[in-house]
Amino acid sequence: MNVKIITDSACDLPNSYYSEYDIEFLPLLVHLNDQDYEDVTGIESKKVYDAMKDGAIPKTSQVSPDTFLQVFSTYVEQNQPIVYVGFSSELSGTLQSAKIAQQQILEENPDAKVYVEDTKCASLGQGLVVLRAAQLAKDGADAEQIVETVQYHAHHMEHIFTVDDLEYLQRGGRVSKAAAFFGGLLNIKPLLHVEDGNLVPLEKIRGAKKVKVLKRMFEVMEERGKELNQQTIAISHGDDLETAKKLASIIKETYKPKNILIGDIGSAIGAHAGPGTIALFFLNDLYQ
Repeated sequence: MNVKIITDSACDLPNSYYSEYDIEFLPLLVHLNDQDYEDVTGIESKKVYDAMKDGAIPKTSQVSPDTFLQVFSTYVEQNQPIVYVGFSSELSGTLQSAKIAQQQILEENPDAKVYVEDTKCASLGQGLVVLRAAQLAKDGADAEQIVETVQYHAHHMEHIFTVDDLEYLQRGGRVSKAAAFFGGLLNIKPLLHVEDGNLVPLEKIRGAKKVKVLKRMFEVMEERGKELNQQTIAISHGDDLETAKKLASIIKETYKPKNILIGDIGSAIGAHAGPGTIALFFLNDLYQ
């Protein structure tokens, strides 16, 4: 029996990948206008973005330990190994919920193969790690091989992104008030990245036009990326497909990567990043 890959909705993979690679995902919760929704299955990200443009302040909640326990137990009872490839523990308590469930299962069944891996990634950065794990599982790799590859890809995954308004990230505690203030100054666009699972401002780009920011994102990818023509590169967007396609076109023309995956930033991430976010994901080294 192949290893079962489980993730959460913060990975932002397009729905077709879940069925194609037999990935199970658990939805985070989104709280919007006094109602609770399951990310992906219960609400579309556009509804969240439209509400944010109208002044709403959505919030999110982690997946509960009970939910993980229920799902993990289903596969453990079938003696199927599990690898959970999770959202950065620096950005959500979801991974801690998974660890609580893992511990409870192992206390009752020490021989169970239940692995919980912190990608320190978000959105399609996490999604690319999940996808690689699922490809290995489909090819018959064992759990230990998959965990090793997940750890390597997670460690080498770059996140380069920009947001239209840092205020959204500041409200959710994802960046400091100072960073939000400086990012919001007239004619300055913030460029951010991820360090050890945390969102960190990288540069302040003068000039409000996104084309200038896209050019700089591409340059950072050139500086940090390795063997880009051998990679699947991902771009996620907050209700801005046109800009995502422009960035993809620039990358494709220059590097001709194996694949460029474009996807929506789902409600769980979008509730904090806000509409207009553009994010670029690639490896700074390839696993050999």
